[in-house]
Amino acid sequence: MTTRIAMWSGPRNISTAMMRSFGARGDCTVSDEPFYGAYLKQSGEPQPMADEIIADMDCNWHSVAKSMRGPAQDGASLWYQKHMPHHMIGDVSISDFPGHRHAFLIREPERVIASYGVKRVKVDFDDLRYDRQLEYFEWAKGQSESNPAVIDSSSFLDNPEAYLRALCTRLDIAWDTRMLSWQPGIRPADGIWASHWYDKVSASTGFGSRAGPLPKLDDQAAKLAAQCRPFYEAMYEHALSV
Repeated sequence: MTTRIAMWSGPRNISTAMMRSFGARGDCTVSDEPFYGAYLKQSGEPQPMADEIIADMDCNWHSVAKSMRGPAQDGASLWYQKHMPHHMIGDVSISDFPGHRHAFLIREPERVIASYGVKRVKVDFDDLRYDRQLEYFEWAKGQSESNPAVIDSSSFLDNPEAYLRALCTRLDIAWDTRMLSWQPGIRPADGIWASHWYDKVSASTGFGSRAGPLPKLDDQAAKLAAQCRPFYEAMYEHALSV
């Protein structure tokens, strides 16, 4: 029997590093943003490599959802699925995954927006959807007797091992020390967009250093961060602590 974990993360977070961590286990297969193609096809967003991604992926909302509920590759006992709430603009949502164990990865909007700036990519509220992540958290909370796990990435980087252990406990899976490191390079399971977005994580062998002070943003970026921050803070209230 396969245990399915849906990690709902905002973009420009440590979501790919977290996917690497779970992929380093001996019992886990991973899926990288399986709804990205459907999102790009429906939204028409002119994102980097959009045409290539659409051509490469299943872009049917329902068949993607069905595959995420179906058999795991190679019969793996654990299946880590990296999902983005802002991708979910079709007629499927978190409620289509009632058998998954849900967790949420959050990051301060100031850091997220500044990270987009480094890539020289324009970003607005609909690219981040902190509100949808909170909505999904509330849904998952309503399905369980305990709150779903929430990981704040900046706190996590202070002590990755302690937070990973706490996350495994909350997900009711065994701790595996192999989650702390991995080999560098692109993985077959990575989306084809890895060549554009995954430069740092592809060179990494473990989680990065501690987060520094919040970056300073210009007026427009600061206004966007202020719009997102109440949703982030509502999630942060439930974040794991170690």
